[in-house]
Order: sequence, then structure tokens, then C-alpha cells
Amino acid sequence: MSLSTVDQILEMFSKRGDSNYGGEAVTQRQHALQAAHFAEKTGADAALITAALLHDVGHLLHDLPENAPDHGIDDAHEELAARWLQGKFPDTVVAPVQLHVTAKRYLCTTDAEYLKHLSGPSIQSLKLQGGLMSAAELQAFRDHPHFEAAVRLRRWDEAAKDPNLQTASIEHYAKYMQQVAY
Repeated sequence: MSLSTVDQILEMFSKRGDSNYGGEAVTQRQHALQAAHFAEKTGADAALITAALLHDVGHLLHDLPENAPDHGIDDAHEELAARWLQGKFPDTVVAPVQLHVTAKRYLCTTDAEYLKHLSGPSIQSLKLQGGLMSAAELQAFRDHPHFEAAVRLRRWDEAAKDPNLQTASIEHYAKYMQQVAY
């Protein structure tokens, strides 16, 4: 008997969720839970809460070392995550996950305050992810149907790095995943 999508995700976080989140003071699990916490707190729907929880699941899927960015390697975790989520969740989950790095580049280009408050590891990954956007890239992103959801997700993503923030457990957020999973 194969595991349901939600069970696979819970197992993945159980096995790899306590690994460090890219040089930040939180684990992968804490980061995911905090992003989902902020999404839920702002009244996001089940799909966007799920996207917030799973936006970095690509980090749990690859076998690159945690310090890959120190060696100039972009793990393209957003693409890996989107490929894994495709067919398991609707586009309202998959697209914001796939676009959250693009949203970071967008916000860094259009919002000097956002850029000024990026953490060191986030600045490092920004360079690997393409840096600031051109005018054409900005317009193409603004025209994407999931532009607003991706920007919301990205803001929660950047805020989800507090080692002292208490959140609900991943099981709490499983109900949202179950509502939208195929």
C-alpha cells in the first residue's frame, strides 16, 4: 500500500525536517511551520497555507550538502519542489512554490526596505538565483496569474527564521494539505 501524499510529506519532515535551514538559526521544519503559521494568521486559504508549508520542500528532496551555496551551487529547490508537487496538488499550491524565488528577486528589485532586511544567507542565495530583475523580468512576473500569491508567500518565507517563535505542529497543518491534495 502506498502512502498518501500528506503521509509522504509528514514522513519527509520526520526524516529530514530537523536539518539546518541554509545557515539560518532554524531547522527546515521550523522554517516551514513558521511560514505556514504566518499564512494561517493572515487568513490565507488552504492552498496558500499549504504552499507556505511546502515552499522549501525541495531542500528535503535533494542530496546536496547544506553548504552548497558556499560552493556557488544553487540547488534550484523551487523547481525540484514544483516537479514533486505537480500532480499531487493544484496549481494554487504548486505555482506559488515554484515562484517564491522569483518573488524574492522581484521584491529585492522593487522594495529597497525588503532588500535591506535580507539575512546573510538569503543575500548569498539571491546572487546564485539570478540577482535583481530586469524590466522585462519584472513585467513578466507581474503578469503571472499567481504573482500576488507568490509575493505573499515570499514575505512569510523571509519572516520565518525566528528560532524562538512557537508554532503549531506539522500535524496541525496536515488538515490544510488534505483539503487541497489530489
